[in-house]
Amino acid sequence: MRIGLNGGAGTIERMIEQARQAEADGFSSLWYPSAVAGDPVAPMAVIGRETSSIELGTAVLQTYTAHPLLQANRALAAAMAMGRAGFTLGIGPSHAPVIEGMYGMSYATPGRHTEEYVRIVAGLLRGETVDHTGAELTLRGVPAQPPAQPVGLLVAALAPRLLRVAGSLADGTILWMANARAVETHVVPHITKAAADAGRPAPRIVAGLPVAVCDDVAQARAVAAAQFSIYGQLPNYQRILAHGGVDGPADAAIVGDEASVAAQLQSLVDAGATDVWAAIFPVGDDAAASRRRTRALLKELAAS
Repeated sequence: MRIGLNGGAGTIERMIEQARQAEADGFSSLWYPSAVAGDPVAPMAVIGRETSSIELGTAVLQTYTAHPLLQANRALAAAMAMGRAGFTLGIGPSHAPVIEGMYGMSYATPGRHTEEYVRIVAGLLRGETVDHTGAELTLRGVPAQPPAQPVGLLVAALAPRLLRVAGSLADGTILWMANARAVETHVVPHITKAAADAGRPAPRIVAGLPVAVCDDVAQARAVAAAQFSIYGQLPNYQRILAHGGVDGPADAAIVGDEASVAAQLQSLVDAGATDVWAAIFPVGDDAAASRRRTRALLKELAAS
């Protein structure tokens, strides 16, 4: 089972040590939110030089805050600095309260914006000269930069249009709050058809969910309800939770004892997820012990 973890913040020395330990423990990837270190791309380049095989991905960088040329070039530069394969660019349009409310930018057409954005970035990452004049974005006459290292491209896609974009233009999708039912009945049908129609390989489906190994399921769901409440308030996540047949993030979280959590993670893979992104959260009075217990199970599953 391919299992990845959250890439944490802190000093660069701490981030390097975290990545080395995750690699030694058999985890396949680390996923860095856009706010890590203010911008995770430069630290990821350093971390990539200090590790040998673990995938380092962004989950996710916002599209609206960076022109697609800048977004592609920073990813290509990070991969070059790493000196090896393993950098994956995860991007997404974020949400109206952030883009409009915090940044003062229009969020009127996120689907069209993201489709044009991904089309440009995908071409640039392949080293192609992109000539695009769209309703949202324009790029003309920029010479192609041959990539020194391959860069994967994933789209944060929850609705049908972006799942089509992820399947037809990118390498796949990175999900959050999509449980096994949502993956099987909603994500897989849309993204695999789009990839097949475009003549592309079967897409990656990275399924991210909160995970806690514990003995008190009710307590774990109460903690998840408080910690992840924001995701139940955003329309995109409300829809993916509904596809999963659950009322909120607490019900989507993977919680229970070792056998139960292992079975739930396997159900994600059986539903069509190619990778699991486990966001460990603590339950109970001893947060450190809770995290260690969850990580121990994840390490065992990753090794097997």
